[in-house]
Amino acid sequence: MVTIPTLETERLILRGFKAEDFEAYAEIAADGEWSQFVGGPLEPGKAWRALATLIGHWTLRGHGMFAVEEKSTGAFIGLVGHWNPGDWPEPEIAYTLAKTAAGKGYATEAVKAMIAHTFNALKWDTVVSYIDDNNIPSQKVAKRVGAVAEGETKLGESTVRVYRHPNPNK
Repeated sequence: MVTIPTLETERLILRGFKAEDFEAYAEIAADGEWSQFVGGPLEPGKAWRALATLIGHWTLRGHGMFAVEEKSTGAFIGLVGHWNPGDWPEPEIAYTLAKTAAGKGYATEAVKAMIAHTFNALKWDTVVSYIDDNNIPSQKVAKRVGAVAEGETKLGESTVRVYRHPNPNK
């Protein structure tokens, strides 16, 4: 069994998923506009299986996605973390937040915590984020945290831009 760490920022708790997160997760996954770049929209049964996949990723890889909890309310507001399916060229930092959490700087705060975790705790040399050219909000977050676009790659049927996160330890 893998122990999922808990990370904290000023306003967020990044933690393992709980069964109580499912309803809010399913709402994010069902929103076609909001989930279009992460495999959505998903009906509840497929959202359940997707959440189980996110949890299973920890066992298979030893790292994975965290549930994002707003400290002030205790509400599940999204997910952030490492995603690395078997056919991915390299691991990425991925992030998706609920519409209700948009525009508050939470994604930037969560991604900064993931960058620190990646390079300081996991001791990786490099990590990327794969972002669709039409996903302007995610591009803005990547640029805010210092990621640099360095070309494109194919992920399944999609071509995405590779944003490399600089290693602050190098």
